[in-house]
Amino acid sequence: MWFSTKTMPSYEAILSATASLTASVILLRTIANDFIPESIKDRLFLHLHKISSSLSSQLTVVIEESDGLTVNQVFHAANVYLGEKLSSSTPRIKVKKPEKEKGLQVTTDKNQEMVDVFKGMKLKWVLLSTSRNHVLKKNNKNGVLKEEIRYFELSFHKKNREMVLGSYLPYLLQKAKEIKEKNKTLKLHTVDYNGTDYWGSINLDHPASFDTMAMDPAVKTALIEDLDRFSRRREFYRRVGKAWKRGYLLYGQPGTGKSSLVAAMANYLKFDVYDLDLKEIQCNSDLRRLLIGTGNGSIIVIEDIDTSLDSAEDDKVTLSGLLNFIDGLWSSCGDERIIVFTTNHKDRLDPVLLRPGRMDMHLHMSYCTFSGFKTLASNYLRIQDHQLFDEIKGWLDKVQATPAAVAGELMKCEDPDVALRGLIKWFHNRANTEMQDRSLNIK
Repeated sequence: MWFSTKTMPSYEAILSATASLTASVILLRTIANDFIPESIKDRLFLHLHKISSSLSSQLTVVIEESDGLTVNQVFHAANVYLGEKLSSSTPRIKVKKPEKEKGLQVTTDKNQEMVDVFKGMKLKWVLLSTSRNHVLKKNNKNGVLKEEIRYFELSFHKKNREMVLGSYLPYLLQKAKEIKEKNKTLKLHTVDYNGTDYWGSINLDHPASFDTMAMDPAVKTALIEDLDRFSRRREFYRRVGKAWKRGYLLYGQPGTGKSSLVAAMANYLKFDVYDLDLKEIQCNSDLRRLLIGTGNGSIIVIEDIDTSLDSAEDDKVTLSGLLNFIDGLWSSCGDERIIVFTTNHKDRLDPVLLRPGRMDMHLHMSYCTFSGFKTLASNYLRIQDHQLFDEIKGWLDKVQATPAAVAGELMKCEDPDVALRGLIKWFHNRANTEMQDRSLNIK
């Protein structure tokens, strides 16, 4: 069909009509927010939003919550990111507090438009939802299950398509990761056959840090440097064809701080801890399921590895099953995992466990040194020096004392003079006891 130039509307008329219709849509949306019931508002808002989008030069990206059973990481990252962007002018927000989290989680509510700016580019977000009915049959009767499908619509000028996909969305994913790490409540997971993926969890509130650890300064520095290097080498592990994981062996006498060091590592890295008690596991296949159930960015702890396998029954976890768990094919099911083994007797371990790739770094947790004592004195007594320090240094050179034993003496009194003299008295008694034991052994 042909139109003459006389019957064709002018460009100004088209522009005016479009502006008028868009203004009407905005007005109707405002009225809807204030007066229309929630049951009708969602459907009306969805239709108005489609009309508004069709009249502009904007491109809209749809970000669904999931694709079948697969979670869409972009959707959840956007939820976290936009929650931090909420302003006092936002008319509706959602607030919740998960049972095991410390703080409140604030997110945007449905049908609330939010504007973000990235490198001078304006982007508009809105969370929408629709529903889908599933017909269920039970006992020859039909039922209907209504499923809510949530999705974000991200709108921006079409000319910015490449910048949004190539720069903005990767930036959003990284920022969301940083926000989650900042707000993360660390968890301590234990084997629980009634729990999800055989794990149960509680909050990990252990206060240990590398600053409070009474350990050899050189060993502490080497460990921190190794952890930092591991954390930043994702692409390195992928390039060399290795799973992104690392194993540590902590060995030493009871009371030398092995468990506290695990907590300090978790607090430093912001990693959850999975306490894997091999004696509680029924078979090798359950061990694999437990591995799959651990999250990325986590520490798996196997304490007293020298006795765990010896005490296991024949039909439970085997050494070959454990080796496959550590560095077999199943070990690649996840990223950024640390496995920590502890033992009081390194010499009792099977040599196949000790090699690199399984226990990459061996850390000796020694008896208390003078530098370790000064850390404990600072922690417990808030002192950096004292006239009795030289005498205590002499005792530490002669008497083997664990950091736990020294800390136990320092805790007995808040007065530094009294506490340090009490520690010296303890050293006297300890030395006399050791001398008597040696005499009995000679006899």
